[in-house]
Amino acid sequence: MKTIILTGMMGAGKTTIAHILGKKLNIKSIDIDTLIEQNEGEKISEIFSNKGEEYFRKIEKETIRNIFTPKPENLVISLGGGALENPETREFLLDNSTVIYLKTSPKIIYERIKNNTSRPLLCDNMSVEKITEILEKREANYQSATITITTDNKTPNQIAEEIIGVL
Repeated sequence: MKTIILTGMMGAGKTTIAHILGKKLNIKSIDIDTLIEQNEGEKISEIFSNKGEEYFRKIEKETIRNIFTPKPENLVISLGGGALENPETREFLLDNSTVIYLKTSPKIIYERIKNNTSRPLLCDNMSVEKITEILEKREANYQSATITITTDNKTPNQIAEEIIGVL
């Protein structure tokens, strides 16, 4: 089995679904943002605030590469929402794993994260319009995924089962 990568916007359910997939497939699940927070000793929002997005994207790229050295076996990895923005990271993941895009509408994303204050790209403007703007910017990169799963109006369990069925 190739390593499974879950990508999509913040609030798409990547971390939750990775955890469920890990249990159902009896494989380890890793959340990149959690790993970065552990390694850096700071929350993602603090890294963005204190060191900037460019620094964060560099650390994100390195963290992803480190997981693949040596080549991982039987993993499910949830990415941060912007990880595929880096062309090197995107190509690397597409070449070395099965990338699954969890496609979620801006309205659903907003409903899921509207009370979350730790989203660095939305801290000044939590709105459906801002989510739509970010999604439109990232959509082409998300669409490069091997598989697309629409998540609207589905439970995390249903999404995990759909992924297993497609795999």
